Amino acid sequence: MTSTSDIAVSPKAVVLAYVEAFNRGDLNALRALLADDAVIQGVTGVAQDWDRIAAVWRQLIEGYDMQLRIEQMAVEGNTVAVRYTETGTFRAPAFGHAPTHRTYELVAMEFFEIADGRIRRRWGARDSASQQRQLGITPAG
Repeated sequence: MTSTSDIAVSPKAVVLAYVEAFNRGDLNALRALLADDAVIQGVTGVAQDWDRIAAVWRQLIEGYDMQLRIEQMAVEGNTVAVRYTETGTFRAPAFGHAPTHRTYELVAMEFFEIADGRIRRRWGARDSASQQRQLGITPAG
């Protein structure tokens, strides 16, 4: 008899589950999708520590109400590339700024390396300067 753990999960299915969990704001599901040694790289830097990763993602989810809409996905072996339309509303304090209740929309991209049905590495790129302008955030300095 084949158990659920014996069934190989495709890299595409893992990334689709990641996007669905992010859009639901489900940090527990996101954590379950990460390999124990996962490396997450984005505009705020590189992190391997779940507490640091969760703190950033929590601010994006709760502060910006961030949502990802997949526009294009390419899969080659265990690597998945995704282009999104990212949207949100600055509805709660995040990243040291008070909410402006303004909305934003931008292009974001992520590359994933999947191993054993989990995310081993994730690289993210987004137009943070455009996001700040749209949300009415004045850069520090």
